[in-house]
Amino acid sequence: MKSASTIRFGHVALCVALSATALSACSKKAAEEPAAGETAAATPEAATTNAPTEAAAPAATASAAAPAPDNVDTLSGVKFAGYTGDAAKGKTAFITCQTCHAVEAGVNKIGPSLHEVVGRAAGTVAGYTYSAANKNSGITWTPEKLFQYLEKPQRVVPGTKMAFPGIPDPQKRADVIAYLQAGG
Repeated sequence: MKSASTIRFGHVALCVALSATALSACSKKAAEEPAAGETAAATPEAATTNAPTEAAAPAATASAAAPAPDNVDTLSGVKFAGYTGDAAKGKTAFITCQTCHAVEAGVNKIGPSLHEVVGRAAGTVAGYTYSAANKNSGITWTPEKLFQYLEKPQRVVPGTKMAFPGIPDPQKRADVIAYLQAGG
């Protein structure tokens, strides 16, 4: 029979492992802008991420342009208007996001504060260092654009620092958006 301290140690180790996994999924250090003629793949951060790099997939990068800022088409073809978000369920789903984001004003973590994100221009939270891709995206975070972005962030803003793979379930995306619209 295992002792209580052995069981507690196991729980602590599991929590540490889960936290590390969540952090690695959400965090990606800001890569320095490549020098003229240098590709992003030449940076150490690019070599350690799961995202395809320009060196690894030049044709895919060139042909996979981001949707226009006003385009809200999702990969799955579903529309935000087809879902009613539940803020209470969104709060539960947002737990995944809390590793990197806060909903309180002025609280930046690995990612920027999401306080009043709906209706805000991308790349504009004071005190947060955005990727050039995000700052220059021309996006305003409407519920529809967030719905598209949360499906697969790297598709909507190629080069974003957000390494999170996305939320494939459209209902969960709608719930998270409802939570954000309710003020978190």
